[in-house]
Amino acid sequence: MGTKSGVIAGIVVVLVILVRGSVFTVNEYQQAIVTRFGEIIGEPITEAGIQFKTPFVHEVTYFDKWMLHWDGDPAQVPTKDKKFILVDTTARWKIVDPAQFFKTVRNTRTALQRITGILDSATKDVVSNYNLVESVRNTNAIMEKIAAMEGTDENDEKIVGEIEPITAGREALAKQITLAAQKNVDTLGIELLDVLITRIAYVREVESKVFDRMISERNRIAEKIRATGKGEVAKIQGQLNLDLKTIESEAYKKAQSIRGKAEAESYGIYADSMSAGADFYEFVRTLEAYRKTIPKAEQIVIGTDSQFFRYLEKAK
Repeated sequence: MGTKSGVIAGIVVVLVILVRGSVFTVNEYQQAIVTRFGEIIGEPITEAGIQFKTPFVHEVTYFDKWMLHWDGDPAQVPTKDKKFILVDTTARWKIVDPAQFFKTVRNTRTALQRITGILDSATKDVVSNYNLVESVRNTNAIMEKIAAMEGTDENDEKIVGEIEPITAGREALAKQITLAAQKNVDTLGIELLDVLITRIAYVREVESKVFDRMISERNRIAEKIRATGKGEVAKIQGQLNLDLKTIESEAYKKAQSIRGKAEAESYGIYADSMSAGADFYEFVRTLEAYRKTIPKAEQIVIGTDSQFFRYLEKAK
């Protein structure tokens, strides 16, 4: 009885080993190939699910299906205008042909090494065909803004002329690097999704001198912009003063005109009233003369036949 139970247990163990050795699972983020003694058997498995193989003979190798990342070391590159710079790049890639990938690089670590060599070479080839400014800027927007700030006088010194325009730009260079590198990574079963230039820097030997020159140049341009701004301020202030003087002159002219008309009317009214009551006017004016010429605290002796006191004589 014990011997029979042992045999059954042994058979069960063997069956479990056989089942476990013949069944494998591919997840959603994986793809796999089956090999026999190092040679690929069948087509790559790219769909998730349970798969079967011959135990002890077939071996399963898994590869990532999702997007992978590559980040290289800065490479020293001479530009077309003889500037030595450090270019730092990064890239995204994925395995699109697991069988070809397995045949050429076997694993991800080896693939990253191959990608590093390919991208470094493509980066140097592309960047060295352009001036430095092409790796720095994407557009000529800064030139358009500065040009809009400058005057229209053709004799004026143009700030925009001191900034080199671009014909391609940083993003275009990155696309060229991607296309150039893709031709070589195709043989690895890899698709290069994109390449980005993450950093541009001068080599240490010339960095300080270049920065000093750039600071000096930018300061000069800033002074030019400030001078242009001050000129605009003076122009606006001059126009404002002119407008103010014009308004004041018009207001003074109008006020004087109104005042003249009022005085003319008052003189007319005064003349009309005097002509209508000449005796009364003479009487009022004589009384005013008495008040002004005769001191209050003094006495004055004058003949009663004087014409000046004729109204006092009549009043008796």
